[in-house]
Amino acid sequence: MKCSHSQLPISQFLLRRWFRWIVLSLVLICSPLLVLSANPRKDRIVVLISLDGFPAYALDDARLPVPTLRRLAREGVSAASMRPVNPTVTWANHTAIVTGVDASEHQVLFNGLLIRSEDGRQPTVDAAADKARLVHAPTIYDIAHEAGLTTAQVDWVAINRASTITWQFPELPDPSRPIERELVADNIVTAEQLRTYEDSSQAWQDQIWTDAAVRILEEHKPNLLMFHLLGLDDANHEYGPMSHASLTAMALLDSRVKRILDVIEKQGLSGRTTVLIVSDHGFRKVEHTIRPNTLLRENGILRESAGTWKGEAWVLSEGGAAMVYVTEAPRKKEVVSKLRTLFAGKEGIEHVHGAEAFPRLGFPNPDKSSQGPDFVLAAVPGYMFSNEPEGDYSGPPTEGGTHGYINDDPEMQAIFLAYGADIPHGVRLGSISNLDVAPTIAKLLGLEMKQVKGHPIEQIVDHLAVPAVTTK
Repeated sequence: MKCSHSQLPISQFLLRRWFRWIVLSLVLICSPLLVLSANPRKDRIVVLISLDGFPAYALDDARLPVPTLRRLAREGVSAASMRPVNPTVTWANHTAIVTGVDASEHQVLFNGLLIRSEDGRQPTVDAAADKARLVHAPTIYDIAHEAGLTTAQVDWVAINRASTITWQFPELPDPSRPIERELVADNIVTAEQLRTYEDSSQAWQDQIWTDAAVRILEEHKPNLLMFHLLGLDDANHEYGPMSHASLTAMALLDSRVKRILDVIEKQGLSGRTTVLIVSDHGFRKVEHTIRPNTLLRENGILRESAGTWKGEAWVLSEGGAAMVYVTEAPRKKEVVSKLRTLFAGKEGIEHVHGAEAFPRLGFPNPDKSSQGPDFVLAAVPGYMFSNEPEGDYSGPPTEGGTHGYINDDPEMQAIFLAYGADIPHGVRLGSISNLDVAPTIAKLLGLEMKQVKGHPIEQIVDHLAVPAVTTK
């Protein structure tokens, strides 16, 4: 016969209640997204727009034809610059923007997941890796979803198969998914065009991504929309920053931002929508390419056999920086010492950063993370790294542009603009960190991110008298 609570002796009843309270407390403490109070602002919308590769210095050029961005800067909050994290590449910085921590914690160093070879072959980067394998820190969209808010992404990165996204139109769309089907039904794009999306121009892809963002705002009105455009980054790499192609790409991006603002106003969402405009990194012109793997080949570190290169170490280029990975674990200390001496002072290499500098630079510890390099090469401005083990160390003159340089480089600085609901008028900030973006979004949505390296931007959030969801 089972006893009800009223039939139990009082001591047993209290003991059972105490035991349940202990179990519940342990469950809450162990939860990665601990919610202590639930007061999310479900009536609010934050639209985060990333203009890939937009340098802060570009906005200082009065001849740049970006009237929408200039209006937002004039009527909202703008920063003189926004400091990226290392390495100054797309996925690492988009992840920093939504986590509030640098790569030493979120562990995204490449535009994908680094896959190490076990037989000395060159490591590869898996751009299709699941977000759960790739990102090692809670994101603002994870926290928003956990608090009961709706989330959406268009062409965001390091987000494949994220379970905390409500609506999505990814970098490589799938005609079978809901938002894609809606665009096909509206005759905006065909299913065949979606299946062959990679074969089209970057400008056209940006147009369709903008169509998807507009559709999501019109039909679904998510609390958080993250939207990423790539056309400028593509033009800057090919022709160089501030080239005619680059200026045209920035003008086109300005029109894409205006489309988002127009749909917000048309849908009657202006009074409850905040728009944040960011970029992930700046850009430098380059004149020279160097191939550090050729030095490994010349010194017997890399060897070719039956058409395949294998070796004791590999250098992986990130444009203005390069990561060095030793594949010979038993001789790692010896190989690292040898290679640091080999690269020091070589043409185009400004500095060799060992693991002792990683806490300051924000790289993951190689002894604790499979993504962490053993040391990092920093390029002289105007030089960029390339991965080929064949050919000469110093290649022919190079045109175009790149990024990836260490994040204190003035030309790597990004943009930050905020406009709309809860944003004060005409505030000019100095330099901020992109680690401040996620905790600022959290405050705007009535949430709070703990254990982050950034801080909510006080000029935006100090006037907000709203309760917060606390996360851990």
